[in-house]
Order: sequence, then structure tokens, then C-alpha cells
Amino acid sequence: MMYTEQQKKVSERLSITDSKTQWQDWRWQLQHSIKNIEMFEEVSGITLKEEDRKKFEQTVEKFPMNITPYYLSLIDFTNWTYDPVFMQSVPSYQELSTSKYEMNDPLAEDKDSPVPYLTHRYPDRVLVHVSNTCSMYCRHCTRKRKVGDRDSIPSLSELSKAIDYIKSNTNIRDVLLSGGDPLMLPDDYLDALLDKIHSIPHVEIIRIGTRMPVVLPYRITDNLVELLKKYAPLFINTHFNHPQEITRSSKAALKKLADAGIPLGNQTVLLAGVNDCPKIIKRLNHLLLMNRVRPYYIYQCDLSEGLGHFRTPVGKGIEIMESLIGHTSGLAVPTYVIDAPGGGGKIPVMPNYLISWSTNKVILRNYEGVITTYKEPDSYEPNFCNRDCENCDRQLNIEEGIEHETVGIEKLMCNVDTTIALTPAGTERMNRRK
Repeated sequence: MMYTEQQKKVSERLSITDSKTQWQDWRWQLQHSIKNIEMFEEVSGITLKEEDRKKFEQTVEKFPMNITPYYLSLIDFTNWTYDPVFMQSVPSYQELSTSKYEMNDPLAEDKDSPVPYLTHRYPDRVLVHVSNTCSMYCRHCTRKRKVGDRDSIPSLSELSKAIDYIKSNTNIRDVLLSGGDPLMLPDDYLDALLDKIHSIPHVEIIRIGTRMPVVLPYRITDNLVELLKKYAPLFINTHFNHPQEITRSSKAALKKLADAGIPLGNQTVLLAGVNDCPKIIKRLNHLLLMNRVRPYYIYQCDLSEGLGHFRTPVGKGIEIMESLIGHTSGLAVPTYVIDAPGGGGKIPVMPNYLISWSTNKVILRNYEGVITTYKEPDSYEPNFCNRDCENCDRQLNIEEGIEHETVGIEKLMCNVDTTIALTPAGTERMNRRK
């Protein structure tokens, strides 16, 4: 991995002797994380005005700071005010300005937690919070209520109820390890945890969400990669938000994972002043693909406390999607989603390409503005599906397939189910009927 001149300056300011060797030791990076204003000024060479220093200290009292020396070294110290790395890592007094719309737990993860450390929102998958600790505290983190304020890693015994819950629910086929950052776990602990989950017969895949390739790529060691390889099919989603984060060191980390056969995805958060630009997102996605990382999601910034200055209008996200669809390869086009406040889950948001439709024709437009038609089939009756799977006489060939009860809109589409409408609980009209 490369060792740049700026990284050399940062390491010298941290007074280390064997600069390159220590710099690339991820444990050393954690031990020398920048956690206060004095250390930030000393290591970066930036001197804040007294007014800015007071605001900085006020912010850190509520939302702590933790920056790896590596990630700090990516800041352009000569033009740092609007630097995308600076904005994602260094506290801003704007975090103290909260609106009535912002929430401590906007995604209702705690409410959707049937047992400690586990969130069960979707029918066939669960999220397990295996750590409240990160190598860096991202200023846009949706879990500020957990990360930083309460640094902790639950023991395997503390996670036992979550693992037992997965074992007892045979509908769960997909387990996502999240946090904090799961790769903050020691190798032997991570190995034991993955082994327990991987050994559950109905769990088909395991996913890990981590920002280590972005903020501390040296954590992706050869030993870690060999460990992860044992638990295929295992997927890793990481979190690059800007091309400036894709360095030679991060590329080397991604290469190790990809060469090990681990599928990689990326989840970008749309952040005002950081990446709310079609050119930035397009370039980021191209660089990700060049490093064998599939752009997976663009998230609308959540309604967590202190994130108001990062939020963009949804229209900005639609504008960015318009600049991607048709203008670059489909592999470079992620899904733009709003993670619904209150626990509704990820809702895809797209530009409108379906203009209108009739009984036998749909009207569409393409990325150029061309309006065209698509003729519907004259008869779909020969292949009609009433979703009565138990009595179906077709050869479905879905070996080991698991049927689930219909939920939501799918329930209305299913002719076997007699439900004709989904009505919110507690509406005045329904109350009057009683």
C-alpha cells in the first residue's frame, strides 16, 4: 500500500518512529485516532478561530469525534472548509441545530427489535447490531444514538438471544451484520460469530456492512480475508461517498476482498455539499466498478438528530438518477431509496418513465425524452396466475422454495386472499363503523 507525503506529515506530527510500518497497522491507527480539538489542530496543521473552536467543543460534547489518521490525511489542508472528507469527519456546530422533524431513532430500529441487538423488519431477513463501535464517527451517521455515545461490543453470550431468534424463525434466509462496524470485532470473535450464524441450516447468505475500506483500509488484512472466505456466500457492502475516498490503499483493500471471491456493493448517502452533484456521483460509481464494487444504493439522508445541514431535497436525488439512467451503463446505476421514517423500510424513488397506459398499450419515455409505446399482449389468459401455489399444476421447479404469507400490496394482488383493501388502523371512518 502507498504512503503519501501528506500521510508522512501526519504520522510525523503523531511522533511515530517507524512511520510506514506503524501507519499501515490498523491497531496503531485506532490507538492514535483524533478525538479532540487540540489533537486535530496539531495533526492537521489547521488553526481554528476562537469562535469556531468554541462551537467545535460544544458539538463534541454532544456528538463525539473520532477520526483515523488515515482518513484525516485525505483532507486537503490547504482548502479544508468545504473539503468532502473534512465535512464527513470533523464536527460542525450545525449538528446542534435540530428541527422538530428530526428523531433519535428515525428508522424505528429499536421498536422493530423483538430481542436485544436484532432488528426484524422484512419477512426473510434480519439485521444484527454486533458493535456500537466504529473506527471513525461519520458526521452523517443515522445511528448517532448508539455510535460514539455508547461505545461497546456485545459479547457472544449477549448476542445469544439474537442467534436463537434466527434459529427459531425458518423464514430468515439473510442475516446482515451491522453496527457500528462489524470489522471492529477481533478476528477470533468475528470467526466464532460467523460460524454460529453460518451453521444455521436455513440461513442462505450473510452480509456485512462496513466502512473500513473507506476510513481504515489497513483493517482488511490477509488473515481477515482468509477468515471471511470460509463463510461463503458472504457479501460485503461498504460506504464510499466521494471519489476522493478512493485511494491506492482503499483500492488495495477492495482488491483483496474481490480476489477472495467476496461480492462487494456500495451504499452512498446523498449529502449536501459533499456529493450532491451528478458528476461526482457518476465518477464515484465508475471508480467503484473499476474496483469491482457494484453501486447498490443511494440513500436519501435520514431524519436523525443533527443531520439537517446534510439533507438535500428528494428532487436533487431524482436529478442525479436522471443523469445516470441511460447516460451510463446499468451497472453504474444504484437504486435511490428513502428509508422511511417510522420503520417502513427502503422505498425506491425513481424518475417517471411510465407516462400513461390504457387497456392494451403503455406510453413510455426514455432518458433522451423520446416518447414511445409498448403494445400489451392481446390475451394473457393462457398464462394467468392466481397465486394459488398449493394447487398450481405448473412445474415451478423451485427446489427448497419457501412460501411466505402475502404482505402489503402483494396481498391485494393475490386472488387466493380475500383482502380487497388495506386500511390504516384508527381512521375516523372505521371507528364510526364500530
